[in-house]
Amino acid sequence: MQLNAALQTATERLTESDSAALDAEVLLCLVLQKQRSYLRAWPDLELPTDLALQYWALIKQRQQGMPVAYLTGYREFWSRDFQVTPDVLIPRADTELLIELCLALIPTDKPCKIIDLGTGSGIIAITLAAERPLAALTGTDLSLSALAIAKMNAEQHQIPNIQFYQSDWFAKVSDDDFHIIVSNPPYIAEDDEHLNLGDLRFEPRSALSAAESGLRDISMIIHAAYPRLISGGYLLIEHGYDQQQQVQTLFKECHYQHVQTVNDLAGLPRVTYGQRPTTPN
Repeated sequence: MQLNAALQTATERLTESDSAALDAEVLLCLVLQKQRSYLRAWPDLELPTDLALQYWALIKQRQQGMPVAYLTGYREFWSRDFQVTPDVLIPRADTELLIELCLALIPTDKPCKIIDLGTGSGIIAITLAAERPLAALTGTDLSLSALAIAKMNAEQHQIPNIQFYQSDWFAKVSDDDFHIIVSNPPYIAEDDEHLNLGDLRFEPRSALSAAESGLRDISMIIHAAYPRLISGGYLLIEHGYDQQQQVQTLFKECHYQHVQTVNDLAGLPRVTYGQRPTTPN
């Protein structure tokens, strides 16, 4: 079978995917170990039998719903490729908003301390460390499997100003002088039907959903972060599109100032942040 015919057949099989053509191309490139431009340059090349067997096996897994990121083993985030496995969430474009907001708050010319709670694959901590080399980054996660992935990603991108260790949020965090605390915690309600749809079916449930209508971990982080911030430090949290009011209320109840919520590219409330008041000299 020629490459163009294989792509057409694969696309037709991936009826449940809303990106069938792209999925077919990405998986064929994985098998061929080539870039997508190769498929356009050589559409009439024959797909060798051994590679065809690998390709159709991948297509079958994708038909069953397995996310493409888990099949390829990586996902791009902030123009960098990150290793991902079913032990970690798949990086999403919405989380780049957290990066944008953090970078606007992190000084470029002096050191500062930042912690990423629930780091998963390390995309937030590693990206911030790479973009702000004078900053000292810490990434924590309860999952040792996730931390192993995060460490591999840090090594892959040669990031020296970062450390990872196991902790259930702040349970094993002894420092209390962070300039920025950032987190993309579980925030989907435990009974949300979306957890049984699409890619979410295959991602670690503990990193997706939380009790109290998805607010339990967010509430804990907001309360525990305040005394660990320096005077004038910031807490930034990603949350669900329908949680803006509840999250803002939690920030204000804990006496954060300048509480704001920022919308994502779809125009939905996605990140709320607040500042610990500056102590008068």
